[in-house]
Amino acid sequence: MSVPKVAIVGRPNVGKSSIFNWLSQKRIAIVDPTAGVTRDRVNYLLHEQDRYFELIDTGGMGIVDQDDLSEQIETQINLGMHEAELIVFVVDGKTGVTPLDSHVAERLRSIEKPLLLVVNKCDSVKTDLEVSEFHQLSSAPLVITSVKGNRNRQELMDAIVEHLPPPIDLEDADGLALSALPELNLAIVGRRNVGKSTFINQLAEEERVIVSEVPGTTRDSIDIRFELDGKTYVAVDTPGVRKRKSLANDVEFYGLVRARRSIGRADVVLMFFDSQETISKVDKQLVDEIHQGHKPTIFIVNKWDLGVAGQMTMESWAKYLFESFGSMRHVPVAFVTAMTGRNIKKVVNLAQSIHKQARIRVGTSRLNRVVRAAIQNNPPPHRQNRRPKIYFATQVSVAPPTIVLKCNDPALFDETWKRYLLGVFREELPFREVPIKLYMRAKSEDETAQPALEEAAVE
Repeated sequence: MSVPKVAIVGRPNVGKSSIFNWLSQKRIAIVDPTAGVTRDRVNYLLHEQDRYFELIDTGGMGIVDQDDLSEQIETQINLGMHEAELIVFVVDGKTGVTPLDSHVAERLRSIEKPLLLVVNKCDSVKTDLEVSEFHQLSSAPLVITSVKGNRNRQELMDAIVEHLPPPIDLEDADGLALSALPELNLAIVGRRNVGKSTFINQLAEEERVIVSEVPGTTRDSIDIRFELDGKTYVAVDTPGVRKRKSLANDVEFYGLVRARRSIGRADVVLMFFDSQETISKVDKQLVDEIHQGHKPTIFIVNKWDLGVAGQMTMESWAKYLFESFGSMRHVPVAFVTAMTGRNIKKVVNLAQSIHKQARIRVGTSRLNRVVRAAIQNNPPPHRQNRRPKIYFATQVSVAPPTIVLKCNDPALFDETWKRYLLGVFREELPFREVPIKLYMRAKSEDETAQPALEEAAVE
């Protein structure tokens, strides 16, 4: 299980971004009285009561965006709610229940996830006495807060931690993989007409999905359950994606949304390319979605039987992919012919392998030895006349492997050095083919004082 996610939702101007900054104790989200300032999702990792969780700020529901980005904002909100394990529904205690609050509540009723109702802007006890009207929106536990008055921050934090899913029991043994899930969800994604449905039918060994040369035949995400070597899998066939300006109607727009959701709930993503076509803008958009979601991925080059476009070899195609997607150089590449079933079973076996890889737990002592050696070989450069220091490292979750580095100041570590460290992790730890989430966090004052790793190595 990856780090739990907590999505903050509500209509515009109820104080969602203020609560996000208040809980994180950082000015991360933009706070402005203008409705619609928050458009994209904003994430921040929090550590509370020995639990790590990711807080997600979302845009205001129901707003008509002045730049005509309402659909995109709604998409980001839906994605945030879909990937969250807990939803924090924020309302304004000063204005009372509004029709838009009721609209948000109605949308949340169809989502079967734990919910907290937060009545914000209750700056005085007098306002507290009037919050009973909000019970009509939801029967969820209610927490009264005031960011301005700094009221009940800890009560809200306690409620969030209480409603997180139970922590997974990670083994302490160094490099021990957790037991495999009974089902493996494979998201089959790619632009239109790259052979995704043909691949699905080969997996299911029957005609489960309509196969046509007409682009865009699949318009909804379809779950196909199949068995291979006694193991059960679910393959999700997603609609083929094309450029946003080419989307012809709402059906195709929501097809794009469903493709993104399928990526979000996948254990492994199979990203399809057509061996006869060059990489497109749509391909890059999808790969970026996969990268942002830190999903284990296999690049699938399909239609290999048709002859290689431009006489490219497997090696040159792989090089072409890695040059196009520099942040995904760890991703394995498979060459298949979905029409004949060539290499189909090998792809599923590879997916199972990298799924297990993403669920490996590395012992803290081994992880810190690797970080110490990385610092000795290539110390992080000084910035602003200050020396970056790392005190210790710990893996806090799996799927994806999530590593937190406690340091003196995260701002002192540049992106080049962090990429170097991720490369070291891939070489020295069992995460060669899967994404790694890396967080730099300042060491809190109440944590036990200890020397930096590079200082400890000198002693």
